[in-house]
Amino acid sequence: MKHYDYILFDLDGTLIESAESVRVSLAHAMKALGLPCPDLSDYTKYVGPPLEDTFRGMCAVPEDQIERGMILYRDYYDEVGQSSNRLFDGVIEMLAALRERGLKIAVCTSKNEPVAEMVCDKMGLTPYLDAICGSTFDGSRRAKADIIPYAIETLGCRDKKYALMIGDTDFDARGAQLAGVDFLGVTYGYGTVESMQACGAIGFAKSPKDILKLL
Repeated sequence: MKHYDYILFDLDGTLIESAESVRVSLAHAMKALGLPCPDLSDYTKYVGPPLEDTFRGMCAVPEDQIERGMILYRDYYDEVGQSSNRLFDGVIEMLAALRERGLKIAVCTSKNEPVAEMVCDKMGLTPYLDAICGSTFDGSRRAKADIIPYAIETLGCRDKKYALMIGDTDFDARGAQLAGVDFLGVTYGYGTVESMQACGAIGFAKSPKDILKLL
């Protein structure tokens, strides 16, 4: 694999195991809206895409209730849901080693940016990061294809050929593809190898330790 100076990490399913926190927060929001909750047993359907897309698509929330649903979700996630988050084994060691090599590191997530900052703080990730880049409330940055260029600029990268996006789903891979950035998939998260390959993944890592070996 070629050398990269700027590494962008997805958060859910790449650095942290968060499927349960997302599941319980979605279930709470749907109940509070008085709407039937869809089957949430397959977390690959709702961990990864923008929250708004999940409410509109998988959850079939009426358009005029989506904004309230997102507020209910975020409030519950902040207060209760995120308590079930945990780091994947080896994440801190991997990030520390990459920083020792002088690489610039950012989290690049479809979570709202203040929420992402809070999660990174609580999980002990912030000291190893140069930037935490997420979506915006006003929708100006929404999908990975919007957030990746923002993260690259925030890190001071002038040539995206030196940047690498690392994630676990086709949402990450497709965002990198649209942004013109190389993508490395991880197989321990919530997506599939096939879906990431279809979006141009240049390789795959089986663990955070494996990411370090590949880079």
